[in-house]
Amino acid sequence: MDVTTPQWRKSTRSGGNGGSCVEVADNLPGVVLVRDTKDRDGGTLHLSADAWRSFVDLARRIGPVG
Repeated sequence: MDVTTPQWRKSTRSGGNGGSCVEVADNLPGVVLVRDTKDRDGGTLHLSADAWRSFVDLARRIGPVG
């Protein structure tokens, strides 16, 4: 596994309408990266693995929004 280059994958919850898409890179040690596919150069969130797991757990509990 390459741990120097983020391996981006689209969220399974992202719609197929070309918008509202989130990409995640979780192949780097100690950090999970999150970005908006509509603005890939607009910034990237850097989260600890624990923070990412907490976010995903919460998102699963509250379900889809909108």
